[in-house]
Amino acid sequence: MCAYRVLVVDDSAFMRKIISDLIVRDDSFDIAGTASNGKEAVEKVKELQPDLVTMDVEMPVMNGLEALPMIMAAHPLPVIMLSGINEQGMKETIMALEAGAFDFIRKPSISHAQDIGQVGKALLEQMHAAMQAVRSRLERKEANERKAALDKAPEGQAVADKGTEGKASTGETPNAPIASATAAPVPPKRDTGKSNSPAKPEAKRPQTENTVPDSRFSKPAAEPRKTAQASAAQKKKELPTAAERTPGQLNISGTVAAKSLHGTDKSGLIKPEPRKTVSATAPVASTAATPPVTAPIVQTAFNGFSLKKGVYSPNFRKLVAVGCSTGGPRALKTLLERIPGDFPAPIVIVQHMPPNFTRSLAQRLNTLSPLRVVEAEQGMTLETGTAYIAPGGYQLRIVPGASGKYTVSLKTEEARNGHRPSVDTMFESLLPLTSLERHLVLLTGMGSDGAKMMKKLYDAGVQSTFAENEETCVVYGMPRSAVELKCVRHLLPMQEIAPKLVQVVK
Repeated sequence: MCAYRVLVVDDSAFMRKIISDLIVRDDSFDIAGTASNGKEAVEKVKELQPDLVTMDVEMPVMNGLEALPMIMAAHPLPVIMLSGINEQGMKETIMALEAGAFDFIRKPSISHAQDIGQVGKALLEQMHAAMQAVRSRLERKEANERKAALDKAPEGQAVADKGTEGKASTGETPNAPIASATAAPVPPKRDTGKSNSPAKPEAKRPQTENTVPDSRFSKPAAEPRKTAQASAAQKKKELPTAAERTPGQLNISGTVAAKSLHGTDKSGLIKPEPRKTVSATAPVASTAATPPVTAPIVQTAFNGFSLKKGVYSPNFRKLVAVGCSTGGPRALKTLLERIPGDFPAPIVIVQHMPPNFTRSLAQRLNTLSPLRVVEAEQGMTLETGTAYIAPGGYQLRIVPGASGKYTVSLKTEEARNGHRPSVDTMFESLLPLTSLERHLVLLTGMGSDGAKMMKKLYDAGVQSTFAENEETCVVYGMPRSAVELKCVRHLLPMQEIAPKLVQVVK
């Protein structure tokens, strides 16, 4: 068996030992080596050519944030950051995610065996998801290269190839692969002797006039956290060594520019499934709503966050709700940087992230976006021109308040879909708010959180639904689940979502 090789980077020898022991519990991974600081990590990546790196954020000589861009420039590969819970460590972790780290995990408490076990389980899930993302991107790249070669082949050769390469180029197969958004085939099973059966693929749906002719809608890839294990020979075939990679070959952070989608118009508009239950009169904004206040703000601070010159009003008729997970911080940066400060709606965001880290995320995004970005607090009144990040450890809901206003409700209830905060919980709270124009967005992330309630809101007549397409997702899990439920109106690459959202809302 040929396991994925991991480089463990931490300035503490004891922590390197703990992390290494957690990793080798899974036969899919082996330790290629260790490093005690960022400078040594850069050298070890070149020397050992690992498949994946776990790296501490705060280290002497060169920290993880400084080493990350050097590693990604020379040998692009998934890097999972390990962060402490001090303020500086959390800030640098958010910046590392923006710089291309695959994900992060909180360092375990060395005095609590239960905590070490929990962190180990979460780390292995992230590592499997990272390698699945690598395989998916390589498979899409190979499929695109095959199609490009077929398109460039002489006419006689192209005709012959149509019979051997499949019927994708002829359009004869309903589930033909698409050049710009080719579905990632389910990875082969890695034979390790462990019982880790992947989910069974869904039966193919018949193509209808409202179905995008994309193989992803009928044969989705396996969930990242349920990655199947592969044989040694297959692994070598599907994943090149670091020496064989070029800096542009692996785009772990999801920045590949997507091409036009087959089955969509230039704006990314999809023909979705007809709504099941739409009333004779679609939900419209309340005619009694007060127009937005136009007077400029005069405060200099808002719940600890610096304010910008702009217009903030608790009176609005539109609301945007966003959900994301793995790869979310970078996606949110791209989204919020492109939305103007006079945006006529509040934006409520659920990003799967532990407590305290969400505040650092909000502070960082507040420095980058024309919008005011804050961590949501209990009872906070929603206002236009503001983005609210759900705090880690709480379930967030939007509830009607006094005088036609809307407020934040936070509760420390059970996790939903394994998450607290949960996108489904936040989306569900929007169901009774029929006087508002509601716009939903699902970005990169593992699992399916948010898809179920997006479908329910779509059937109830929500104004618009957006999802990030596979080409730019770090992990195409949550958006794919919504696409499979046929409730996505706009399927777009990350860089095109904000302009389209502004157009639709304004």
